[in-house]
Amino acid sequence: MADSKSPGSPKGESVYLAIGFIRRPHGVTGEVIMDLHTDFPERIKAGRKVYIGERHEAATLGSARPHGGGMLVRIRGYETPETAGRFRNQWVYVKSTEVPQLPEGRHYKYELLDMQVVDEDGGNLGILREILETGANDVYVVVNAAGKEILLPAIPSVVLETDMQARVMKVHLLDGLIEERDS
Repeated sequence: MADSKSPGSPKGESVYLAIGFIRRPHGVTGEVIMDLHTDFPERIKAGRKVYIGERHEAATLGSARPHGGGMLVRIRGYETPETAGRFRNQWVYVKSTEVPQLPEGRHYKYELLDMQVVDEDGGNLGILREILETGANDVYVVVNAAGKEILLPAIPSVVLETDMQARVMKVHLLDGLIEERDS
């Protein structure tokens, strides 16, 4: 039976997607070092509206350029290291409604959360509650009715079908690859 919960924030609030983490000011013009947490760094550019910190404070990027494994960004209105320093150690978000649609068959991770997960025969395995990012591939954390977690590698030989309309993911259980962990 499919779970009636839909993904997203409570009470219809916006879903915010983390795209970066501000470390510290860099230089004298208000730039800050930002670690990247997105598969689409090319979308981080001057003029982009972002939301910073736990309160999702709206801001606009004044500039963005690659720097090491991350980026140097300037936030409009914060042109000195002292003023830009207020954003130190904060997450940078975008609203899910402001990101482009992915190609057919691709989904943002937040869209997969709370999906019903079934095996090839339609047997209920539980609800997808978390996605762990590992070096090789993501791992789906599925919680069954007993509260046990089943860890599924997010690879094509395991994830057979994702029906976004029905909110059901069909998987093939590989012998020896499926792990359980106590919650």
